[in-house]
Amino acid sequence: MEPVTRTAARRGGFVAAALPWGLILVAVAAGPAVAAGCAFEPQGEGRVAAVIDSRTFRLQDGREIRLAGIEPVAAEKAALAAIVAGREVTLRGEDDAPDRYGRQPAFVFLADSETPVQGLLLAQGEALVSTTVTDKNCATVLFDAETAARDAKRGTWADPAAIKNAESPGDILAGIGRFAVVEGKVLSVRLAGATTYLNFGRSWTQGFAVTISRRVTAGLEAAGVFVKSLENRRIRVRGWVEARGGPRIEVLRVGQIELLGEN
Repeated sequence: MEPVTRTAARRGGFVAAALPWGLILVAVAAGPAVAAGCAFEPQGEGRVAAVIDSRTFRLQDGREIRLAGIEPVAAEKAALAAIVAGREVTLRGEDDAPDRYGRQPAFVFLADSETPVQGLLLAQGEALVSTTVTDKNCATVLFDAETAARDAKRGTWADPAAIKNAESPGDILAGIGRFAVVEGKVLSVRLAGATTYLNFGRSWTQGFAVTISRRVTAGLEAAGVFVKSLENRRIRVRGWVEARGGPRIEVLRVGQIELLGEN
């Protein structure tokens, strides 16, 4: 299954915000995550009348709801429909302001369930954590659900290519404009002007690299994350793939980076 494109995500109207905590060290989860961390303020409820796409549905009262905090790995709506079609749901979130298309971003709960629909999709391997959630506890819930699916090789994680190898820039470039997860060892950390580069290849111009602006670097250091210390560390990074010579992912928030080991 292929991740949705950046264009599709922009239509969702999500705003990138810096996460106010240090590097997320993902723990191995024994099963689907519980939802205590995503129990935001209630934003209403209703019955699902129609599923529009892989993360959007319409309630009987006409409201269109967009699942917050995840990036679906496929455009098909079957996975979401199997969970919510015809069901009563409760909406929760930090902000119920609709996006420019009138869709309300929310964390969605089935009646009598403490697990958000986002967590169910993540646990099935039908989505990736987008790291746009600004609440640490909720982000942990989502990452735990994703980790459980990855460890069990469910859904997209059954494909060994679901996580891109930083040493194979051609494979990453094939996903330009898509949300991807990449793993590898940072060979060098270099500052060029106002941008720091985490280089994963010997060729700085053709290899995979992560870019971090000076503003974001300052935010990372304020959270106790010193970018220079990532040299010779294995990390997992997630974000939108761009082409600037070689493939690039720009880090805009702390939760895009996970430490995997010393080397």
